[in-house]
Amino acid sequence: MKDGVRIAVVGSGAIAQITHIPVLAKMRGARLVALCDNDGPKARALADRFEVPNSFTDMEELLDLEELDAVVVATPNHLHEPHVLSALKRKLHVLSERPLALSSRGVERALAAAQKHELVLQVAHNHRFRSDVQALSQFLQNGELGQLTSVHAGSLLVERPGDSWRGRKAEAGGGVFLDQGFPLLDLALWLANFPEPVRLSAHARKGKGANATEVAMQLFLECAGGVSLTFDVSWAYVGEADRWWFEVHGTKGSGRLSPLRVVKEINGRHVNVSPSGAAARESPFLQSYRAELAHFVAMVRGEVPVKLPLEQVRVHRILEAAYKAAEDGKEIRF
Repeated sequence: MKDGVRIAVVGSGAIAQITHIPVLAKMRGARLVALCDNDGPKARALADRFEVPNSFTDMEELLDLEELDAVVVATPNHLHEPHVLSALKRKLHVLSERPLALSSRGVERALAAAQKHELVLQVAHNHRFRSDVQALSQFLQNGELGQLTSVHAGSLLVERPGDSWRGRKAEAGGGVFLDQGFPLLDLALWLANFPEPVRLSAHARKGKGANATEVAMQLFLECAGGVSLTFDVSWAYVGEADRWWFEVHGTKGSGRLSPLRVVKEINGRHVNVSPSGAAARESPFLQSYRAELAHFVAMVRGEVPVKLPLEQVRVHRILEAAYKAAEDGKEIRF
């Protein structure tokens, strides 16, 4: 890999076009050698635009490419698990867009395959790599905000996904909570060091049609150690603009994102201690994906320790409990 990790991107939808492809095309230590999408003309056009030498419409043909070390899976949700397993079977390292699978059992299968073949498997939880999140994490890990007591997060979107696969349960696996709430849930649990869940309640509002996914959901999760997490997500928000928020509360301080603001209690006074250097020049979205892909490449190159995302099993079990609680209208105790 002296000339760079040879990577292919499978799936050329919006997320691949905005982040994976342009970032990898310019990243040091990486070589984008192939694109794969069932829309052949689109794949070829993108390959020409970013000077990628190969394009495919069939993943199995892509996996026969000898000059390949790793694969980025950016296909619709229901294809993540089979595409990840196919790549791992061919002894290729994998970065998969979230979710890794549509069930906790599927996540376990993917993790077992990565362990068996001793390969890198990373899930694209890009929020963890945001510079403001990294700064907030340091405040929490150093105990500067005291004991974490709660996280409050939400994502309210004015526009719905329309007729795309994200609005169909069979392909998406879930609706707005899987799309918008799942990354917030993962981020909250990650910042809280993945406490054991205790009880959960949820309410969801479904879209129209038998195969429709939920368009709104509210979730409350109580964890061990007195930590509570609340989430409010919607694809049907009636407002002037989209809203996104993420707040953490501790016994000695609080913090919020976009923009980063941290307040600590010092000698009985509430003091704004927000670090001035936490904001990146580019958007947190693009910056986080750039850092995430760089970390993946560094793991493949052996420059940083490889850590499998074993915690994703717990996150998915909480996700499954959320959907069951919303469906049954009953609180779930773990």
